[in-house]
Amino acid sequence: MTTHELPRTADLTTDFVISDDGTRIAYHSIGHGPGIVLLHGSMETAGSHLAMAEALADAFTVHLPDRRGRGQSGPYGDDYSVRKEVEDLDAVLRKTSAHCVFGVSASGVAVLEAARTLPAIHKVAVYEPALLLEDVPRLTGWIGRFDREMAEGKVAAALVTSMLGLRLGPPIMNVMPRGLLTWMTGLLMKSEDKHAKPGDATMRTLAPTLHYEGVLLTEMADTLDRFADVRADVLLLGGSKGLPFLKPALSGLEKIVPNVERIEFPGLDHDASGDVGKRNPAGRPDVVAAELRRFFTA
Repeated sequence: MTTHELPRTADLTTDFVISDDGTRIAYHSIGHGPGIVLLHGSMETAGSHLAMAEALADAFTVHLPDRRGRGQSGPYGDDYSVRKEVEDLDAVLRKTSAHCVFGVSASGVAVLEAARTLPAIHKVAVYEPALLLEDVPRLTGWIGRFDREMAEGKVAAALVTSMLGLRLGPPIMNVMPRGLLTWMTGLLMKSEDKHAKPGDATMRTLAPTLHYEGVLLTEMADTLDRFADVRADVLLLGGSKGLPFLKPALSGLEKIVPNVERIEFPGLDHDASGDVGKRNPAGRPDVVAAELRRFFTA
């Protein structure tokens, strides 16, 4: 899904808010009814959850922010941290009067952190939040090499570094030569660049955001106990084929969050909530949207 695809429906509107540090945050809205904010994950933009937004738009006003560094939103700034994510979300909530929030992966952790401090959040649904509880040094140790490769203009190599570091690919990736993986990723990037339209969010344009996702994951690693403070109703979602290293977080959150419900979708993977496309052929946003509808309506 790309930012170019956002205007595909005439019902979608775009507005802006200013976060506490002066950064402009863009968000797109569709539908009628109580407000829901859908916050995208890594290597995604606001346009990555359009299908889910459209599936909910008959009963809710759905708001799709572009997180910092993407789309029409402003840059990260020099002191990026989870606090910036919370402040950005707070600005959107105040502008829209929404009380329900969905986050996935990295944004799922940010949403849970926001639920600790923002009384405006009444209900939170998160899909496989990227809360690292095991093997943290390895799962965050890729950032230094990633930064060096990006600084040298080796974007394909940097993407491979992040994928291997976060164990995002199939097991075969762990035995394939890194050079071959980099060559294959470069071919995919060239093909995508060739067919991209102005404003499209490609792997190349989104690659720099991975540094900041790494910063977020590192900051929030091993912070399970703090989420005992969450007073909002929480829906924990995941797929049976999701990322194995995130399942401990779901189990831990299920035990420590006071008002919690957990659902695992048979056969779905980590990217199930996103729109179906070349990068996400196994997406099932309709299935995830059905649970959000139930949870946010109750």
